[in-house]
Amino acid sequence: MALVELSVVEQRYRAVREATAGVPMTEVAARFGVSRQSVHGWVRRYERAGLAGLMDRSRRPGSCPHQICAEIEAAVCEMRPRMIPGARPVAFEVNQPKSDPG
Repeated sequence: MALVELSVVEQRYRAVREATAGVPMTEVAARFGVSRQSVHGWVRRYERAGLAGLMDRSRRPGSCPHQICAEIEAAVCEMRPRMIPGARPVAFEVNQPKSDPG
C-alpha cells in the first residue's frame, strides 16, 4: 500500500465528515491528534464556508491599538536615514514646528 500525504484541508475535511456522520468528537479528535474543540471549530467553519473554511487562517490580529498613523510612519521612515538612530532624536524632529518657506 502506497503512502499518500494528505493536505491539511483534506485531513480536516475527513475529520468533519466523520464528526457529522455521528462518530463521537473524542474519537475523531484522538484519531486526528487534535482537541475536541478543534474538531468542533472545523465543523462550524465548514458549515459556514465549505472547504475554504478549513484552510489555515492568519493569526495576525485584526488591529493594533498602539500603531501610529500612516502619515507619521512615512515621515519617520523618510527622516531616519539622515538622523542619529534612536527614539529621542526622531521624537524631537517630529515635534519641531515646520518653518513656512514663503
